[in-house]
Amino acid sequence: MGNELRYICLLETRRLLLVMGVIFALVLFIQYIELPYGDVWSSLFSARNSQVAPAGIFSTGDSSSNPNSSRNSMYTSNLNSTNVNDVHVVSNVTKFFEGNDSNVKYIFESESNKNSEEIFDVDIDPEDENQSKDFLEMSSSSTVQSVIGDNSNDLSVSNYTSESKSSLDHNLVEEIVPTPTLVTPPVVISPSRFISSENMDANSSTSLIPHSLNKSSTSEDAENMLQNKEKLTLLKDDLSTRVSNSSISSIPATKKGVKKPPHTVFPISEMNDMLLQSHSSYPAMKPRWSSAVDQELLNVKSLIENAPIIPKDDKFDINLYRNFSAFKRSYELMEQTLKVYIYSEGKRPIFHQAPLKGIYASEGWFMKLVKANKHFITKKPREAHLFYLPFSSRALEVTLYVPNSHNRTNMVQCLSNYVDMITTKYRFWNRTGGADHFLVACHDWAPAETKERMANCIRALCNADVKEGFKFGKDASLPETFVRSAQNPLRELGGKPASQRRILAFFAGNMHGYLRPILLNYWENKDPDMKIFGRIRKVKGQMSYVQYMKSSKYCICAKGFEVNSPRVVEAIFYECVPVIISDNFVPPFFETLNWESFAVFVLEKDIPNLKNILLSISKNRYLKMQQRVKQVQQHFLWHTRPVKHDIFHMILHSVWHNRVFQTRRR
Repeated sequence: MGNELRYICLLETRRLLLVMGVIFALVLFIQYIELPYGDVWSSLFSARNSQVAPAGIFSTGDSSSNPNSSRNSMYTSNLNSTNVNDVHVVSNVTKFFEGNDSNVKYIFESESNKNSEEIFDVDIDPEDENQSKDFLEMSSSSTVQSVIGDNSNDLSVSNYTSESKSSLDHNLVEEIVPTPTLVTPPVVISPSRFISSENMDANSSTSLIPHSLNKSSTSEDAENMLQNKEKLTLLKDDLSTRVSNSSISSIPATKKGVKKPPHTVFPISEMNDMLLQSHSSYPAMKPRWSSAVDQELLNVKSLIENAPIIPKDDKFDINLYRNFSAFKRSYELMEQTLKVYIYSEGKRPIFHQAPLKGIYASEGWFMKLVKANKHFITKKPREAHLFYLPFSSRALEVTLYVPNSHNRTNMVQCLSNYVDMITTKYRFWNRTGGADHFLVACHDWAPAETKERMANCIRALCNADVKEGFKFGKDASLPETFVRSAQNPLRELGGKPASQRRILAFFAGNMHGYLRPILLNYWENKDPDMKIFGRIRKVKGQMSYVQYMKSSKYCICAKGFEVNSPRVVEAIFYECVPVIISDNFVPPFFETLNWESFAVFVLEKDIPNLKNILLSISKNRYLKMQQRVKQVQQHFLWHTRPVKHDIFHMILHSVWHNRVFQTRRR
C-alpha cells in the first residue's frame, strides 16, 4: 500500500511538473509572438533596462535572427543628444514596429479596404490636414507617449528638462508656422518638421532679424518665446517695381527657426543647363566587375541618343517635352528591357508599407504598384538593372522620431543598418557602390536622411532642392501628390474650361515657411483679381479650396517649409496653370518635361510684381499653356491599375533614364 501511494505521488508530481512546464513554455511562446523581435527575457525580467531596439525591423521573416548582433543593434549608441529617459522612449519604439499598441492603428489604405467609406473634403487645402493621420488613429486619451509605446517613466513632452533640451542637436531647429500681420489663423507649432538654418545672402531682398532662442529654457518658456512676433523689413527698395495697390514697407512677422531665403538662386534656365551638363559630367561609379546588364544599358543608351526624329505625334504635344523623340524611344526601351529587383528584407511599418493618402502618398502608391507589377519585377537579382529599397520616409519619421527631441540620428542609423544588412547578405550593392539602387521618398527630411549611406543611390525625392544636395543626372524629382481618396485617386479630376475661369490667380494655405507671409503681405485683399488667402475655413455659401482651383487661370504654388508643394500637381489635376514660386526647386520629371511650356516660374524676389508678370502673358499664350496642362495631366495621375505614361510609369522612367545615362564601361 505504501509503495502504491509513493508511486501515485511520484506520478502526480511528474504530471504537475509537466503541466507547469507546458504553461511556462506557452507563456514564453506568447511573449515571443506578442513582443517585437522575440525579445522575451528582457521583457520578463529587465524590461526597464532594455535600451537597444533589436534587429527585427530588418528581418527577412525568420524569427531566429540574432537580436544581439552588433550590426543590427539600433539607435542607442547614436542618440548622443538624449538623456536616459529619452533612451527608454527609443527602446519602447520597438513595440510600435509591430503595431501592437492598443491606442495606435495603422490605416494604410489597401485593396481589401474598398468597402470603407471615405469623406472627401473639398474645403481643405493639402497642408491643412494633420499629416500623422495618414498613418495613425489615436483615441482621445492617446498621447505622444502612447504612440511610441508604454514607458514606465511616463515620459512626455513636458518631462524634457533643461539639461535634456540643452543637449539637443542645435543644427536642427523646430519650424514654427508664422502668423502674418494680415492673417489671423492660430499659430501652429509643428514638432515633426525640423530644418537647419542657413545664412541669408547680403544681397537678398529681405532680411530676417533673428530672435535669440535660449535652448536651455523650459518647454513653457520656449513656447512663450517662440510666440513673440518678429519684424521683417525690406532692406532694398529697388527689389522690383511694386504694384501700385500693394505698396507695403514691411513683411509679416515670422518666427525663429524658419528657414531663410537661399544664399544662391538657380533660375530655371540655369537648371536646364545643369541638367544638360550632368549627362556627360556626372562622376558615375564604374562597376567593380562587369555584368551583362551593363552592356544592355550601354546599347540602350546608344539607341536613345540616336533616336529617329519625330516631328509630330497624334497623341502627344511634342512641345511638352525636352526631346520627344528621345523620350518616346527611352520609354519603349524601358518597357522592353527594364527589370527591377525588390529586396524582401525589412519589416513593416518602415519597410514594405507606405501611406496611400495625404501629401506623402507618392511613395506609398509607387511602392504598392511596383510590388504588384509582373512586367518589370524580377526574382533573379543578377538580371536586374535596378534594385529598389522599399522603405517609407514618412513611416520612418512616424515610427522612430522622438517628439521634441530635435534629433534624426536614429532614423539615419536605421537606414544605415538596413544598408549594412543587405550589403552583408548580397553582393549587388558592392558592385556599383549602390549606384544601381534607388529609393522613392516624399518626406521633407528624406534628403538629409539618405545623403550618407545612400548618397550614390538614385533618389526620387519630393524635396528636390538644388541647395540641399539634389544631383542632376542621378536624382529624380518625385511629384508630391495629395491623394484624398485611396479608393479613387482620380475623384474630382478636372476643372472649368479656360473661358469660364474668371479669377486671375489663387492661393490659399497655412503660413508655412518664410515665403508665404511675404506673398500675403503683398497680395491678400489688395486686388480683386488676386485671390490670395491664408487658410480657407468652411463657410456656407462661399467657394471651397478646390472650387477656387477649378475656377482660376493661374494657381500659385508657393513653397512652404521646403521647396516642394503638393499644389504643383494639384494645379495640373484641376487644369489650372501652375505658377511656381520656389527658388531652386527642381520640378518633377525635369529630365523629360519642358516645364516652361505649361507653367510659369516666378523668382521669390519678384513677388511684388506678380500680377504684372501674369498680365504680361498674352491671352493666346495662356490658352496654349492651359491646353498643355490638360495634356500633360496624364503623367501626374495615379490609377489603381497603372496605364501607359501615367505617374507610376513616369517615376519609373525617371529612375530608368538616370540609370541608363550613368552607365559606364568597366
